[in-house]
Amino acid sequence: MSKQHETQQSMIDTSKMNSAKAAAMQLAESARDTSEQTTSFAGQLFMGSLKTELIFPFPSQSSAEKKVGDQLVKQVCAFLIEHLDAEKVDETRTIPPEVIQGLVDMGLFAMKVPKKYNGLGLSQVNYNRVMMAVSAHCGATAVLLSAHQSIGVPQPLKMFGTEAQKEKYLPQFRDGKISAFALTEPEVGSDPAKMETSATLADDGKHFLINGIKLWCTNGLIADVLVVMAQTAPKTLANGQQVKQVTAFIVEKEMPGMEVLHRCDFMGIRGIQNGLIKFTDVKVPIENIILGEGKGLKLALATLNTGRLTLPAASAGMGKYCLAVARDWGNERVQWGMPIGKHEAGAKKIAFIASSTFAMEAVTYLTSHMADDPKLDLRIEAAMAKLFCSEVAWQVVDTTMQLRGGRGYEKASSLKARGEKPYPIERLMRDCRINRIIEGTTDIMKLFLAREAMDPHLKVAADILKKNLPVGEKIEAGLKLAAFYGSWYPTQWLSSTLWSSHPSLGKLAKHIDFVENTAHKLARTIFHYIGLYQDRLERKQHILGVLMEIGTELFAISATCSYAVSKLNNQHSDLTPQYLADVFSLNSKRKIKRLFDELADNDDKKENKLAKSILNGEMAWLEEGVPWVDY
Repeated sequence: MSKQHETQQSMIDTSKMNSAKAAAMQLAESARDTSEQTTSFAGQLFMGSLKTELIFPFPSQSSAEKKVGDQLVKQVCAFLIEHLDAEKVDETRTIPPEVIQGLVDMGLFAMKVPKKYNGLGLSQVNYNRVMMAVSAHCGATAVLLSAHQSIGVPQPLKMFGTEAQKEKYLPQFRDGKISAFALTEPEVGSDPAKMETSATLADDGKHFLINGIKLWCTNGLIADVLVVMAQTAPKTLANGQQVKQVTAFIVEKEMPGMEVLHRCDFMGIRGIQNGLIKFTDVKVPIENIILGEGKGLKLALATLNTGRLTLPAASAGMGKYCLAVARDWGNERVQWGMPIGKHEAGAKKIAFIASSTFAMEAVTYLTSHMADDPKLDLRIEAAMAKLFCSEVAWQVVDTTMQLRGGRGYEKASSLKARGEKPYPIERLMRDCRINRIIEGTTDIMKLFLAREAMDPHLKVAADILKKNLPVGEKIEAGLKLAAFYGSWYPTQWLSSTLWSSHPSLGKLAKHIDFVENTAHKLARTIFHYIGLYQDRLERKQHILGVLMEIGTELFAISATCSYAVSKLNNQHSDLTPQYLADVFSLNSKRKIKRLFDELADNDDKKENKLAKSILNGEMAWLEEGVPWVDY
């Protein structure tokens, strides 16, 4: 066990949390990647360090690679327009078989499969360019493709599969085989310690028998092969303590014992095949374990680092579509003598949509390029990209609906029936809302980021946090701690406001200077809260969430400015990409100021007390006067 794990174990053992919570934290901690984050641009921000060399200049595709992406995106867009009626998919909850076959013919179920195994072998950048296009047209079809290869079988096999597993399964996806990922259970969301699905070694010693129920298994109802997470025999540590083990299995549809209990119907993305699946003594060969017994959560977390990057791409695609609608409607709709886009109220909405879309595109492409570079640590950036883009996309779609007014709220089929342009903003809103939930909710993303942001501090404090440490070693650990913070802390008060450290960025230099100064402020603020609350800080979820939002906004400003500089030679008017980045950064800086204010100016104590009172039933009187059935 590493020193960091020993430290975390010590914190778990000495805290006042109940045993169930301690077990959950222990299981989650054991699956974390604890490698150094020196190649993480965003991770360094939390320590007050701006590593501009990690994102400047903005990474770019080679001309050959870009040509591959250009041709495929063009082909996909033409196919979607001609063959896929997204409104009909929403109405019937069905993606037509001929559409799925068309996707197969283009190789879209094998986009990330290496060419060695008959796949397209796309980079993450080109994959996300395709997903950006599909998401703008039909959310359900985008989920079909992304659940299959971002978190389904192809990605885990590509990362961790044996050569035999790859040779057996990966070529199948070019032929149209569909995969799924089964992790969530009725009583298990983000807490893997409560997982009940089990995998027991059979008497023959060559198979596992899987039993349990999985919920919200996207593609599960039509999948030919699934990655199924199940608990295997617990592992005994050196100290005699037993810890749960979660293992990933490749399960084929033909294996007896799988039963679909229910197909779920959702607010949006209604064409997805998502449901409740029961496993009864499903006999799986031992060679179908991916990565190794007890390493299922490690696999899941590593897969999600890349897998969740589809959501930023989808968000950017939706933003692009909304921008086109806003431009068209902003010119077409005339009120009080001029187009609504030229009224200030409309203009501000359009400017927000445009600048936010540019930022989402920047974050998407930056993290996609990072995913293609094995030397870079993607954990924090991927979580930030998902958090930032899913939240901003929701605001963009909502703003577009407001700009469209009643026509935004009206279904596209109704608009079409009465002769108006059938822009599906209402469906886009329903499809978009899930992005703030799947692949880690906004709240979970903030807690994940908080845990990663605290890592450097935990490493420095590893020895002093150990239980029953001899006095001499305790003093030595204290001196080590003082030596680090004695040199680190003063540097967090340095400022570059009197000079610019980035003159080559032109007008955008001021925003990167702001990022650098604010990273110092963020780092010392985190340090202050660690000192104030110590092991109680993990319960201060609102404070942690605000700190993580600040870090995410700093990352977004940096990505957007870098992206804008890379596109200066592609300007189409006097208002360059630099102008878009400037507008976004100015708004983001105002948000960061509000977030810092919120750290001290909040009502957390009162709101926690109020929530406790409501949960205890003391304010049931406020619920009176409406129909209510207690199911």
